[in-house]
Amino acid sequence: MSARTRRARVEDVHELAMGMPHVTVEHGKGENPVYQVGGKSFVFFRTPRPDAVDPDTGERYPDVIVFWVPSESDKLALVQDETSPFFTTPHFDGHRSVLLRASRVGELTLQELTEIVQDAWLSQASRRRAKAWLDAHPTG
Repeated sequence: MSARTRRARVEDVHELAMGMPHVTVEHGKGENPVYQVGGKSFVFFRTPRPDAVDPDTGERYPDVIVFWVPSESDKLALVQDETSPFFTTPHFDGHRSVLLRASRVGELTLQELTEIVQDAWLSQASRRRAKAWLDAHPTG
């Protein structure tokens, strides 16, 4: 199995986010990391909130990660696929982001997670920074 097809890990979220240019890390409530580019969050680890709960127990999920997405259609593509570990809640209606429980990160390959983090960064970076990164990382 290649490194790109191996299962993703929570540590990969941190490494990938920090691997993007111009990233700073703030710390939210509970010291959870908030990865930012140009002062805008693109990936962050949320504290347990009442909008994301276990449907059986009602307990708040303690491990929700938020990823920005480029558009509402990208969001819908991720959350409407029933096989996808991504989800949203009414709290995020109209917000260009998706949620993922850390306990489900392993349902993604490293390649899939890499694309999600890169897209999150690109969706929040300035046009100049995004263009410079895309110019340096041409696809296919």
